[in-house]
Amino acid sequence: MTNFGDLPPEYSEYESARVAILPIPFDVSSTWMKGAEKGPAAIIEASANMELYDIETNSEVFKKGIFTCGPIEAETAPEMVEKARARTAELLKDGKLVVALGGEHTVSLGVIQACHQRHPEMSVLHLDAHADTRDTYQDDKLSHACIMARVKELTKETVSVGIRSMDASEVEGMDRSRFFFAHELQGREGWVDEVLKKLGEEVYVTIDLDVFDAGIMPSTGTPEPGGLGWYDVLGLLREVAKHKSVVGFDVVELCPGDDKAPDFLAAKLIYSFLSHRFVK
Repeated sequence: MTNFGDLPPEYSEYESARVAILPIPFDVSSTWMKGAEKGPAAIIEASANMELYDIETNSEVFKKGIFTCGPIEAETAPEMVEKARARTAELLKDGKLVVALGGEHTVSLGVIQACHQRHPEMSVLHLDAHADTRDTYQDDKLSHACIMARVKELTKETVSVGIRSMDASEVEGMDRSRFFFAHELQGREGWVDEVLKKLGEEVYVTIDLDVFDAGIMPSTGTPEPGGLGWYDVLGLLREVAKHKSVVGFDVVELCPGDDKAPDFLAAKLIYSFLSHRFVK
């Protein structure tokens, strides 16, 4: 496995890098299509084919330094969450912006825990097709379907965008003002500003790739029709980076197949978000 972006040593060494890519190839609780554990490697492989000049920001963010960590290996979810939390805490202590790659959505938890410990007032922006607010799923509190329930135990300052699938049990107790359902965003102006108003000054962003329409992102374990487009998502991320302090983010749930375009989309999304994060 090469490093993210296939960068030469002067831009990928740990000491000088501003960004740390943290692969977490874990997929235990996925309930339909398996394979998300192959997502981090597929994203990194695809990233080697990107142009490193970003047109929108007129920048080359790789020159900030992007270090690619060794993958987090674990047999169980509790072990994985703790290893991810501890490694993220080390990276944050060394001044790195952590970008975690999944893996099922549970991989976000340890990273978010470490970021929250360092930034206790941070909000969590959640981009996803699914609400993921069940307390347990299939008798598992660390299921990928429960990630936002676990996050809400850390902070109530969460905002979910792109949601278009949830269980009836998740409706009770839901703060409707903090959910932006996909069907309500079609043709609606000003929704990005509405999202920004719900977020604090410091923001962690967790991106389940099934937030995208399945037409451009079919490679997920639980694809849903009717998702957001590339410019919908990137437009939101651009404004978050412009107006907030992004303290970390993750991209999860890539389930790679023969079509490499979704792998490249994920890699490009990460690089584009980093470009907007550092351009200011």
